[in-house]
Amino acid sequence: MAIASSSRFASTVGMGTELSGAELVGTRSAPGKGGWIGEWRGAPAQQQSADGCARRAIGGGVAGAVAGRRCHCVCARAQAAGNGGMGSSLPAVGGGNGAIGTRLRTINPAALDELHRPISNRYTSEKSSILVIGLSVHTAPVELREKLAVPEAEWPRAISELCAFPHIEESAVLSTCNRMEIYVVALSWHRGVREVTEWMSKTSGIPIEELRPHLFLLRDRDATQHLFRVSAGLDSLVLGEGQILAQVKQVYKVGQGAIGFGRNLNGLFKQAITAGKRVRCETSISAGAVSVSSAAVELAALKLTSGNFDGAKVAIVGAGKMSKLLVKHLLSKGCMEMVILNRSEERVQGLKEEFPDATIHYEPLTELMRCAGEANVVFTSTSSETPLFTKQDVLQLPRFLAGGQPEFRHFIDISVPRNVSACVAEVEGSHVYNVDDLQEVVAANKEERRRKAMEAQTLLEEELQSFEAWRDSLETVPTIKRLRGKAESIRVAELEKALGRMGDELTKKQRKCIEELSRGIVNKLLHGPMQHLRSDGSDARTVGETLVNMYALERMFDLSSSPNISEIRDLAAPKTTGSGPSTTSNPSPSEGVKVGVSAST
Repeated sequence: MAIASSSRFASTVGMGTELSGAELVGTRSAPGKGGWIGEWRGAPAQQQSADGCARRAIGGGVAGAVAGRRCHCVCARAQAAGNGGMGSSLPAVGGGNGAIGTRLRTINPAALDELHRPISNRYTSEKSSILVIGLSVHTAPVELREKLAVPEAEWPRAISELCAFPHIEESAVLSTCNRMEIYVVALSWHRGVREVTEWMSKTSGIPIEELRPHLFLLRDRDATQHLFRVSAGLDSLVLGEGQILAQVKQVYKVGQGAIGFGRNLNGLFKQAITAGKRVRCETSISAGAVSVSSAAVELAALKLTSGNFDGAKVAIVGAGKMSKLLVKHLLSKGCMEMVILNRSEERVQGLKEEFPDATIHYEPLTELMRCAGEANVVFTSTSSETPLFTKQDVLQLPRFLAGGQPEFRHFIDISVPRNVSACVAEVEGSHVYNVDDLQEVVAANKEERRRKAMEAQTLLEEELQSFEAWRDSLETVPTIKRLRGKAESIRVAELEKALGRMGDELTKKQRKCIEELSRGIVNKLLHGPMQHLRSDGSDARTVGETLVNMYALERMFDLSSSPNISEIRDLAAPKTTGSGPSTTSNPSPSEGVKVGVSAST
């Protein structure tokens, strides 16, 4: 069975091949989106980068470990200890079948420095990757999705746990009834993938081997584009539905209070919200769009013997947002009377006020079985993590509904995790439907919506370019800090020498005046370079010019080893003594600081 890697990495490897101790972790992507989540463990490695240049290392040796990794310092065409030589004056390094006559064609001298670095740190010199690993209604059944679902109240905890991994800087969780997706900024994309999949397996209790076939992985541009499509409703079960945009907004809102929701993901989700709004305002994708709730009502009408809600008794379990939409769409279908069961009456009273034309009866959850026994259709939409209806419960319900006529009892469950156990369908006279069964309803207008979706692609591409330009502009921030740091260190050193030569005759006011003079000179000199380094990312061409200026300044001022301005201030700050707690303030979440990572990583 061949494994295709992400769309950025087009290598294929046979799963049935013995790989000399190498281990591949692979996960299938969603149809048409990226590919397998793949990672090589150990020295043997084979990978093909975006430009099609293969890197191969089969056998032992340190060079083999480096050549098999995606490292910017190693030539893409280097073959270390492989099965064939390229012909060069450099001898082969490492063992294996290609030790005799094998040559390294070219190798960057900086690659030799890589050999002296710990393996875990060989990736950190590259730009961090934005990844999305997850599953959705398109790739996994509800039985699997419900085990991975993370309630909104637990999103901050999930973010904290994910950011505690050594290669994950930032994280976010998007968990709905139709999808569960983890967004991360990772120092090493494949190590980040491994850490996320391990977390998903541990949290859900599902072995990684069972999880893999249903997961998809997208990286950088593909991951960004995917979130924009999700926000616009283009990846929803019901194409163009609007509820997903509200859910993306909620991820952004929850992230503001989570340290692990850093600058990159903050900007990503903010741009995704903008993209979702533009698509709905500037295209007709949402015209007449149905939601999960409206599709559930349509499905119920199709399954009723009469084909409509005339004379049907309807019960709704839960009084949240989804239930509110159920009431709205039931009214549009002529169902004017219904029972709503909820823990408290307050929310139900709010629905009564919002829909004065409907006859809504409130019942506490203690009356759940009685109300279900009297209903033709039972909609469930709660956050309960355990089933509200089991086979044993439904077996106790009367087989004849009010009026004495036999009738099917339809359970329409739009909750994830499910509120109705699947085995309820085994009870005679009971039919159970979940969110996966809504395909029957939404298939009718799918082609029309796909045509409308084409209108949105141009807008999404514009938003994608805008985000990428903004993210590229962030590359100048470290250079700005190092440039200011170098200037500040020179200023402080020269100021101390000058004040030392002047002796103690200077007054405090004179010393302050001289210090302000030195600071003013430095600020004036740096103003021009700083302006050329600053970019808001709104213009891709300007960003390109900014990056050229950044590299030029780094060479001219030799900033590669210079401390940044924050380090200079830390050195100048008074030191605390004793064993008490550190007085260093916590970093701002907006700076994208990694949580729980050692300084050596």
